[in-house]
Formats: sequence, structure tokens, C-alpha cells
Amino acid sequence: MSASPEGVEAAGPGAGDLVLSFQRSFFTMGRMDSLPLPELEERLKNSDDSTLIQHILQQTVLHPLCNKYPPSVKYRRLFLAELIKKLSGENIRLGENVAIISEGTTGLVTWEAAQFFAEWAMENSEVFNCRSILELGSGIGLVGITICKTCTPKQYIFSDCHPNVLQQLRTNILSNGLLLDSDTWNAKDCEVEVKNKYVSEENQGPEITVIGLDWSEVTQEQVELQPDIIIATDVIYDPEVVLCLVSVLEKFLISNERKEQGSVVYLASTVRNPETYHQFKMELDKVGIGHQVIPGPTRKIFPYNRCTEIELLKIVFAHHL
Repeated sequence: MSASPEGVEAAGPGAGDLVLSFQRSFFTMGRMDSLPLPELEERLKNSDDSTLIQHILQQTVLHPLCNKYPPSVKYRRLFLAELIKKLSGENIRLGENVAIISEGTTGLVTWEAAQFFAEWAMENSEVFNCRSILELGSGIGLVGITICKTCTPKQYIFSDCHPNVLQQLRTNILSNGLLLDSDTWNAKDCEVEVKNKYVSEENQGPEITVIGLDWSEVTQEQVELQPDIIIATDVIYDPEVVLCLVSVLEKFLISNERKEQGSVVYLASTVRNPETYHQFKMELDKVGIGHQVIPGPTRKIFPYNRCTEIELLKIVFAHHL
């Protein structure tokens, strides 16, 4: 690992040495304060060239040696948190359970399509500017927290149906310094104390709420939220969920038809079962909901498997496409 990484010269003179410094520190699990972060920050400030971050990622967490001899999970998370902070100007903290299925739910872990969409959102922040957003199946909140901290939405509504997921979601939102204007927890689903108006003089960001939303029992009050944008990531994994999801999307889209531009749905999916994914698209067609595949992110920020097939759909009523 002594040669200058291929292609890094494009990031400017001395960039190769900087990348190698990060690489050596990463594989020896050096202290965070020993990383050449000030030099990286200075380079990004002067050139605003995010390709340098990509080279660092490729030579550390995305390097083949990381799969064979990985530093500890805790260390990798701390390392990534520092890089994300330098790239976006924000640090995102997430509590999660590394088990794929925990406490009867898959919502306590960050899935690949969520990381994929978070990268896309950071590149396309104008999509969310001054918009009201509803996220279905928010899980532990990576997508929503990223959008709230790096974009400028007017309102963001996190939602999920599992009590433990909602509890962790709420904790993650607050630990990232975001302002919860109101908690609209469903007391039947979540045995938590309802608190309103978390006031922060320093953070006057979007209006953020968290709601319990069961797709099989969507209320009229929830349908009337009328968000401008609906987001969902990695929610197509079971044929039994498909019909329920399509029904929910149809209800929200119909309710929002009277708005001047209607609602737009962005849905990112890891295509694990092509038949189930095809079924979802067919069900959308049956109820007149149009969909088109749109390009994914170009910048690599999060360390997920890039060989995994992930597709991003833009979904609206067919006559709006």
C-alpha cells in the first residue's frame, strides 16, 4: 500500500500522499485526532473537490483489504463520521442494531438503499427545498436526518409502525441536534411519554414530526397530511407488503391530486427478488400510478456494496409523467 492510488493525481498535487496517510491510519486504527483532517478540510475548502473523499474511501473502507482484515465496526463508524462531516459540513449520529432482524423488525438497521438514497438526496438538495416530505418506513432515520441536515425542507414527517423502531428513531433525531416541533406518537403503538416543543435557539430547521403509521390501517387524518414528496427506501422485500404499499401510495396520491402539482414519490429499492419487484410495478400500473427509473447518485459517501442492484423510481399518477 505504498504506491500512490491510481487516478488520485486529478485531485491536485500532494493528494496521493494525503490519501496514503488516511489509508495507513485507517488500517492501523490510528486515533481520530491523528488523521490529517485539517489538511483535508483545507483542500476541500479551496477546491470543493469531493473526488478526494472518494479516493480516501476507495483506499480505506472500500479497499479489498478492509473486507479481509477490517478494523473494528466502532472504528469504521468513527472514521466515516469524520469524512461525512468534512464533506457535508454535518456529522450524522445513528444508533442501530447490527443484527439484520432484531426485536421482531428489520427497521433497527440501516439498509443499502437508504444509504444510496441519502447520497442522491445530498446531490439533489434542490428537490427538497421548501417542500413538505413524508417518509414511509423511516427505520432509524438515516435518509430523513441526512435531508434535514443537508437540504432545506419546510417540513419532514418520519413514520414507522414498530414501537422499538420509533423509539430509536426519536432518539437519533434528537441526538443529531434536530428540533422536534411536535411528537405525534400513537400512544397505542408506543408506550412513551409524549413531549412537545423541543426548543433549540441554535437550530431553526424544518418542522419535524414522528408518527406511528401502519400501512394496513392508514387513517383519514394521516392521508390528509398532503406532503409534496413521499420517500421510501428498501420497503419492497415481501410479496405480502406490495399490495399494502401500493394501496398506501394510491391513497396519498389521490388525496393530493387537488394540489396544483400533486405529490411525487421517490422510492429506492435493493432488488433482492426480481419477481417481487416486478409485481410491485405491475400493481402500480393497475391503479394508474406511473413510474420511471431515474439516475442514482454519482458521489460515493457511504460504504455499502456497490455491486448490489439498487433502483430509484420516481412515482406519480401516470398523467403527470
